[in-house]
Amino acid sequence: MSEFRKAESQAGAKAGSKAANEPKRHDFAAGETGRGPSIPSRGLANDPRAGQWDGRRMSKRMIADYKTFIVTDGEGVRNSLYVSGCPFHCVECFNSSIWDFQAGHEYTQRLEDKIIEDLRAPWVQGITFLGGEPMLATPVLIPLARRIRREFGHDKDIWSWTGYTWEELMRPGETPDKRELLELIDILVDGRYLKDQHDSLLQFRGSRNQRILDVPKSLEAGEPVIWGKLHDQERQVSEIYLKDRGAGEGAQAS
Repeated sequence: MSEFRKAESQAGAKAGSKAANEPKRHDFAAGETGRGPSIPSRGLANDPRAGQWDGRRMSKRMIADYKTFIVTDGEGVRNSLYVSGCPFHCVECFNSSIWDFQAGHEYTQRLEDKIIEDLRAPWVQGITFLGGEPMLATPVLIPLARRIRREFGHDKDIWSWTGYTWEELMRPGETPDKRELLELIDILVDGRYLKDQHDSLLQFRGSRNQRILDVPKSLEAGEPVIWGKLHDQERQVSEIYLKDRGAGEGAQAS
């Protein structure tokens, strides 16, 4: 066998092995209507039927992480709670290490009390729920969100990420706990992460299919309403810097 053919054969074997090792992704809801603009995800994530995944049954009440004074997980200075467990399994997910519903440590009353105490800091705008999949962590997040409303009203806002689209959360047959949590949230970033739509210039999102939604306005309108402060970048900071620097050097030379 020639060196070229040998290399070609080895490359093909490696690609086949990689494909064999990748988990199979399923569109369980093929043919379902009203699932949203980014669905189905063309094999880049698992796509559930209405009500197929029920957090009341699937959640193990596990938390992957809790971080304070974060500025990347939504508007302003925030505290962030990362729940464990996500069956979407998006390709190249940033948090694939916490897909397992038993990852991390158990949510406790002590942690909840700390979250509430941390929110009392006047410079903290609110809390963000991430994961994992927050819509499948409702046994933890609904009581926590209710307590936040009792303690702070709407002086502290609640953001959440989800792999579900708004349309999926609203479709007939979805579990009622998802809507219950949604009604306690101010801002929702919806949709699977799709690696073929990755865009580093997006505000608080990883791929172009994802949206930042104003939840109260969306519920009132009966359709997704984009957050009024959406402001995506148009160019990388490095690109702007190099262009401006080049213009300045040109002016000096003249």
